[in-house]
Amino acid sequence: MSDREPLPGKFVWFELVSRDAKKAQAFYGEVLGWKTVPFPLGDFTYEMICAGDTADTMIGGYAPPKNDRQPAHWISCVSVEDVDATAKAVTANGGKVVEAPSDVPGVGRRARIADPQGAELSLFKNATGDPPDAPATPGRFFWNELHTSDPTKALAFYEKVLGFSHRSMDMGPGGTYHILSKGGVDRGGVTSHLPGGVPPHWLPYVAVDDADATIARARKRGATIPMSPEDIPGVGRFGVLQDPTGAVLAIMKPLPMEKQR
Repeated sequence: MSDREPLPGKFVWFELVSRDAKKAQAFYGEVLGWKTVPFPLGDFTYEMICAGDTADTMIGGYAPPKNDRQPAHWISCVSVEDVDATAKAVTANGGKVVEAPSDVPGVGRRARIADPQGAELSLFKNATGDPPDAPATPGRFFWNELHTSDPTKALAFYEKVLGFSHRSMDMGPGGTYHILSKGGVDRGGVTSHLPGGVPPHWLPYVAVDDADATIARARKRGATIPMSPEDIPGVGRFGVLQDPTGAVLAIMKPLPMEKQR
């Protein structure tokens, strides 16, 4: 596709790791309108998440856990120029390579890493380039947020490993929020908000038309709600859900760009 080029630093894929993919698929179909599309990969069929009815609406997929101890969770894939070189930079800067670089036939190359505080990400190099940036539309991922025990060290790590720059914002009672960017484009955020007993993690955000209605649907269909809908002044209205398989996801109705500040 002529409009695809590498966009290092962009979060380009989101994978739900769960022992009960069918339950998750039914839940997200009802709550977010996602479709599930089987995609053959050799002897294995990968079930992809589509936000619409066409192939260009692919946004993620479902994967089984590596072992019975691994809880359900979302894992975000960030675009990098060179998976192997970035994996080496991870270990050189205090992180860990959880899954060594490997090829996904016909798709690209990936590795799974953990930062020094333990939050995990997948590094990904798409063989055909990344989808172009587009405005946030309902059902699509549009933001990713690191909840960490040590923002200062995390910011230094991601600057060295992924080339992110950052700017900090005083959110009053919410503390300091750090915006990550690369190439002049905002890609995610970093916060020290970490509930007791919850390990550092990346929290993906999905755009919705109505945060309150989405959370209500999620609750009705078996989700627990760690955070009921509330406004972030100048940004939008958001909430957090834990799906029936145990994975946590944020949803938001963002304000139009011209109204954000």
